[in-house]
Formats: sequence, C-alpha cells, structure tokens
Amino acid sequence: MAVRAAVLPAVGSPLEITGIDLPDPGPGQVRVRLAAAGVCHSDLSLSDGTMRVPVPAVLGHEGAGTVVAVGDGVTHIAPGDGVVLNWAPSCGTCHACSLGEVWLCANALSGAAGVYARTTEGTDLHPGLNVAAFAEETVVSASCVLPVPDGVPLTDAALLGCAVLTGYGAVHHSARVRQGETVAVFGVGGVGLAALQAARIAGASKIIAVDVSPAKEELARTAGATDYLVASDTTAREIRALTGKQGVDVAVECAGRAVTIRTAWDSTRRGGRTTVVGIGGKDQQVTFNALEIFHWGRTLSGCVYGNSNPAEDLPVLAGHVRAGRLDLTALVTERISLDGIPAAFENMLAGKGGRALVVF
Repeated sequence: MAVRAAVLPAVGSPLEITGIDLPDPGPGQVRVRLAAAGVCHSDLSLSDGTMRVPVPAVLGHEGAGTVVAVGDGVTHIAPGDGVVLNWAPSCGTCHACSLGEVWLCANALSGAAGVYARTTEGTDLHPGLNVAAFAEETVVSASCVLPVPDGVPLTDAALLGCAVLTGYGAVHHSARVRQGETVAVFGVGGVGLAALQAARIAGASKIIAVDVSPAKEELARTAGATDYLVASDTTAREIRALTGKQGVDVAVECAGRAVTIRTAWDSTRRGGRTTVVGIGGKDQQVTFNALEIFHWGRTLSGCVYGNSNPAEDLPVLAGHVRAGRLDLTALVTERISLDGIPAAFENMLAGKGGRALVVF
C-alpha cells in the first residue's frame, strides 16, 4: 500500500516528500497510522551525517498514532489502539540491559539497518532510528510501540517519545535534581523546555534558562524558568551572580556544542553536576585542565535518551500531564503538515526553528 513520506535520499541531501510502498506487517510487526510526529534536532543530525544512518531512509523518531494491523505473534496491542513509538527498544539480554541501563542497550538500533519499505520505483528504504515516523503510516517491530497512557491526547503523546523522556529524564534520572536546588538549562528547544518543566516538578528553587534567542524567553518562563539569559561570553559569570557567586547545583546542556558544554561546566558550583544531553559532532572538542577537575570536584556526565526506561516512565509522565504539572503543548512552537518538514529542517539549520509538530 502506498503512503506519503519524507525520504532522505542521501546524507546531506534535502528531504523529498514522495510516495513509498509500505508492506503489510510481518510476524512480530505492527502497522501504525501516524497522528503526529515531532521534528527533532536529532533528525537533522541524522540528515547531515553527525549521526550515521543507512540511506535512503525515512526519518522521524518521535511519534504516536493508531494501530491499523498487527502481524502474527503480536498480543500486547491490537488494531484501534493508540500507541507511542519507542525508537530505542531494549533487548533485555545485552550487558547494559542486564545492569538495568536499558537506555544504553547494545541492540536498540539494530532494526534501523533493515529494509522496511521501498520507493514507488523499487529502491530499498531504511527506517531512520527504527520507526520512520515522517510518514502517513509506518511498519515497526512490536517492541517499538507502547500504549498511549490514559488521559493524554494522541497528538500530544507524540512528544513523549523523545523530547519529554529526554528532558525529564535528564533532570530526574541523570542529574537527580533535589528539592530546593538551583538549575540552569542551556538550549530552549523541545528537550530544554521539557527539562525546565521537569526542574519545576522536582522543586528547584531557581531555574535559569539560557538560549541564543531573546524571543524564547516567554516560552522558557511559561515552562518554569525563573530567570532568562541570552547566551554570551559572560553567561557563566551571570549565572554565578544569580546564585550568590556559587554557580548552580545542576547544569543541563541541550545544545551539543563545545562552547555550551564548557559554559555549562563553568556555571556549575563546586561539587555540582553538569549533564550533557545535546548531541554534538566529532569536531566539537571540549577541553579541561587536570587541576580544575580536581579543584572544582564537579561531575560531568553524558545522558542518553534521558537515562529513561520508556515502559516505566511513560505512566509517570502521564500522571504529571493529568495533574497539570506537565504541559506538552508548551513544547511546540509550530504545527505543520508533512509537506512542511523540509522547511522546518531549513529553519533549524538557520537557528530559527523551535520544535515543530507534524500533524497528519
């Protein structure tokens, strides 16, 4: 059956909105009609080669929709069920999974190398990050779908699949922000906005948002920021001034740039925690000297997918949504159609884009 999709023909090429031939689900597979998909900066990183992906591919890893068909052996969901796409399903058997670190599963992206569909001309297509959400419909492994929690609208639920799990997890699982601590969040995109809300939920006493764009201040304050700074050479000094010259207890970096990571580190108090969520390229080199590592006693840690377990965390997030503590709509700056994805990518490249939500 033919559906429309956004195809990446080659790394560095523009996305093409075109028809693709999508097969019926095989054993252990599920066919999903998308309700919405988020346009995430990670998709841009895949398209420009920062992260490797087999091509041609259909990108999009953050989505939700309705099951239209299931293959043999699929029993946990059925046609008509609403589902959230999980782009990094854990295998349960590798070393990381045996340690309970399912976000580091060695086999999570094994499905991305396979062929899941073809162009109408017969060219094989790969599912970007397993789920190929930039399409009207997709076929995925049954392990890549989770039931939409009660009380969460299907369209909004798309954001749970990456931005919210990552931002919330960075604060609650990686940095482990405690009541009364001070937090700085660098980068007010979808993940950053989720991190700001998570810091508010955690009871942070001061939440400082930092971004290159002055226009994002209102968004940041709505999400929970108590202070807003436009990024500059003096950002670390300004953050220390806002925190009694100490620096924040926790800095969460969501941009993936060397200068931002270094600034986040410099903004963290002695003995504080710096968590890096942003995905940077190999050319982004961050340097520290041995004396400062000893002297400041800070912890610098990476954070993959918010160090989250989607099966366990989605119900928790849904509880926050139902209670009004977590506003998913506040993460979206623009709602677009499938045809608007290429323009959304261009906006991100130009540094103008927030988080766009594709509504099918």
